Amino acid sequence: MLIKQNANLRAWLYQALFIIGVIGTCWLLTDTLLENLARQGIVTGLDFLDNNAGFGVIFSLIDYSESDSYGRVFFVGLFNTLLVAGLGILFSTILGFILGIARLSHNFLARNIASAYIGLFRNVPLLLHLFFWYFAVLQPLPGPRQSLEFMDTFFLNNRGLYVPTLIDNANTTIWQYTIGISFAAVILLFLISASKNTRKIKNNEKISKKSHAKKATSLLALTFVGILLSLFVGNPYDLDTPIFGRFNFSGGTVIIPELIALVLALSLYTAAYIAEIVRAGIESVPKGQKEAANSLGLSTSDSLRFVIIPQALRLIIPPLTNQYLNLTKNSSLAAAIAYPDLVSIFAGTVLNQTGQAVEIIGITMLVYLSISVTISLIMSLYEKKNRWNQQ
Repeated sequence: MLIKQNANLRAWLYQALFIIGVIGTCWLLTDTLLENLARQGIVTGLDFLDNNAGFGVIFSLIDYSESDSYGRVFFVGLFNTLLVAGLGILFSTILGFILGIARLSHNFLARNIASAYIGLFRNVPLLLHLFFWYFAVLQPLPGPRQSLEFMDTFFLNNRGLYVPTLIDNANTTIWQYTIGISFAAVILLFLISASKNTRKIKNNEKISKKSHAKKATSLLALTFVGILLSLFVGNPYDLDTPIFGRFNFSGGTVIIPELIALVLALSLYTAAYIAEIVRAGIESVPKGQKEAANSLGLSTSDSLRFVIIPQALRLIIPPLTNQYLNLTKNSSLAAAIAYPDLVSIFAGTVLNQTGQAVEIIGITMLVYLSISVTISLIMSLYEKKNRWNQQ
């Protein structure tokens, strides 16, 4: 009688029963799993990560050899996955914004090319895009002896793209750090400049074209000086250029065709969706805002940069985050062309050799979940930081 009369007590009782049911189901599934594993003689745990892998990997951002452990293989796959996801997000965002703006252009050719691109890439499965770039474009390239060359420095063949590498006196490769720091500095300076200009727009402050040109020149000069300092201050560095030997190139760095095909497919495919998101966001901005920007004497590019895009970001960022998450998860298709990402070598080769399915699949799922949560958190913080005040 008391339970029937007290709605709050009933609600707590139902929730308690639900939680007990969930815990009981999880316990039953876990107990059944452990019993079946014990029956098959499979020992659970993470001790297998210390065993020697015994297989090679065609591409790794960190030092790796066949004598390394399965734990080392995990980090090889993780960094390779993060590399693909990072490059894909960068290139797809740039291309997507360009296509989204071109989609609304008054230029007949630009508008229709953007529309045709979006229609083509959105309506063909991503796996077919991946197969096209890998099997139809990169694999038919000539061998190393007949490589396509550019300025006698860059060489492209069916084994990959060979590029020069910056090395120091101890022959330690530092191009990753140098280029990474330089690009990070450029992006940081650009974001600081854009944030200041956006704040001025919010406060109805006038920004002159002369001020724009001065800031842009200063930014380029500072970036150039930073790159020079990072390259030549301290020990002198040498440029290790690829040189063709008897059978293949030596020196430099090779970007394998699997990586090129995967980044191209993910970037071009995702850019089509980002372009539509950008177009919808721009069209959501009231027409009066565009007219106000024109009345202030802002050029079309300045109007987009300081008035329209900042307001459109309120609607662009949430679906853009979804596309970033989709791109990261779609990178697991790398297994189709044997690119050594986390799914291919850890949830694939290591699983086949050890049979530790529960642990390996669980770790892989946890890694992708962590990456997705991190991307969502970063985009959410960016959205809150740059949100316009709504009256």
